[in-house]
Amino acid sequence: MTDVASAESTSSGSKQHLGWALVLISVAQLMVVLDGTIVNIALPFIQHDLDIETANLRWVVTGYALAFGSLLLLGGRLGDLYGRRRVFMTGLVIFGVASLLGGLATNEGLLLTARAFQGFGAALASPAALALIATTFPAGPARSRAFAVYAAMSGVGAAVGLLLGGWLTGLDSVFGLDVEGWRLTLLINTPIGIVTALLAPRFLNESESHPGELDLPGAVTGTLGVLGLVYGISRAGTDGWGDTWTLASIGAGLLLLATFLLIERRVEHPLLPVRVFANRTRAASFVAMFFAPAAMFAMFFYLSQYIQTVMGYSPIQAGVAFLPFCFGLVAAAGISSNLINRIDPRFLAGVGTLMAAVALYGFSLIPHDTSALPIHDIQASYWADILPYIVLMSFGMGMTFVPLTLTAVHHLRDQDTGIGSGVLNTMQQVGGALGLSLLATVATQTIDDLVGGLGAAAAKASAQVAPAQQVIAQHQIFTAGATDAFLLGSGLMLIASLVTWAFLNVKHQELATDGPEAPVHVG
Repeated sequence: MTDVASAESTSSGSKQHLGWALVLISVAQLMVVLDGTIVNIALPFIQHDLDIETANLRWVVTGYALAFGSLLLLGGRLGDLYGRRRVFMTGLVIFGVASLLGGLATNEGLLLTARAFQGFGAALASPAALALIATTFPAGPARSRAFAVYAAMSGVGAAVGLLLGGWLTGLDSVFGLDVEGWRLTLLINTPIGIVTALLAPRFLNESESHPGELDLPGAVTGTLGVLGLVYGISRAGTDGWGDTWTLASIGAGLLLLATFLLIERRVEHPLLPVRVFANRTRAASFVAMFFAPAAMFAMFFYLSQYIQTVMGYSPIQAGVAFLPFCFGLVAAAGISSNLINRIDPRFLAGVGTLMAAVALYGFSLIPHDTSALPIHDIQASYWADILPYIVLMSFGMGMTFVPLTLTAVHHLRDQDTGIGSGVLNTMQQVGGALGLSLLATVATQTIDDLVGGLGAAAAKASAQVAPAQQVIAQHQIFTAGATDAFLLGSGLMLIASLVTWAFLNVKHQELATDGPEAPVHVG
């Protein structure tokens, strides 16, 4: 009886331990993801307070994304080599301190530097968080549920960032202290990041370390290569694909990545072992997770502008309008984590990507102007033309993220779990940047064509366009560009679906097993 009671107590303690471990990992991942969007609504206030030129304002957002995306491979490998818990904690501390410096920044340079260091901290913490799930939770339902929570945090982070950023920016004081609201969007990270780091040793186990095996040439060329690629792609969205610096940056990035691949084939302990890509299912997961976030960016970027610019919603109302996406994704992730134990991931992710593609096509049909409608008709337009597709998109992404995240790191060797997580995160970041640039190119081309045509028609008629008519025309032109972007996003999601159906061939029974895959012999 004593042995049975002891066993039950141990089992209960283990479950509680895993529960708190998941809380820490989830909080860290949510914080890292939402920081990509939390300052968006605060940008005009930041510009005013710190006297930042309009041309440099985008670096408040882009600086974080560049540092985060370019350092993910290095961050993932450092976790494998020096201990994932240690790197996870280090990343959170750097993130928290950088957030403090950014929140207290008195000039543009300090803020941009702080945002870059936030990205560095995120690049250390995020792949370590995913690797800790893969190595802490046993294969089967427990790991599937943990991945569902992780995927939900990754998916809702952008929407939560918009809502939280809008609310914090509107605050004039906290605990009676006068403080600019935009500073709170950064300062809120400091206590969360530091406390999470301090609690990590109590609930997370440390992994085996392999110091002295860092591939420094690979780290330098790989990091700079991804940095050049992401910067060039991001620049293309604002300056065009024919811009000199865009082409130079993309060219340099590709050259450095080619050098990186040559180095990786020759060193004894590569930063990115080729065996990570040898499994067809894992490679398919990486490719699908490249295209899916690229398409999802269309919804957040253009729909948030449409709701505010065309429909006249305030920033807070726009954030609330996206809440159904958060609830739907969390619900779908929970359902997907249960179904993954009985249904092959190909069917879950395949159906999920098709649902998301249909939702993006639905967004391409939104009304081109609602400015002349009464307020109750504008609300009716949201309920009829937008909300159904937001919900469909949320369920589609929830059904997609969980199985693809699980298959991307499944059966990786223990010493490769961190870099595998880093590759997955890098694919999402690079895919998102490329997708947004492609979408912006299509939307901008449509808008420029329509503006040129409208100007030519007005000049030919020698007519003065009334201000009210100008506003309506601007709304219609913007929506025409946005709907073309949504249509392209739907196509990108269909590519992700095609890759999933064709190449994701792992069975659900295999996902319930642990241990590395059999060695792959090339030749």
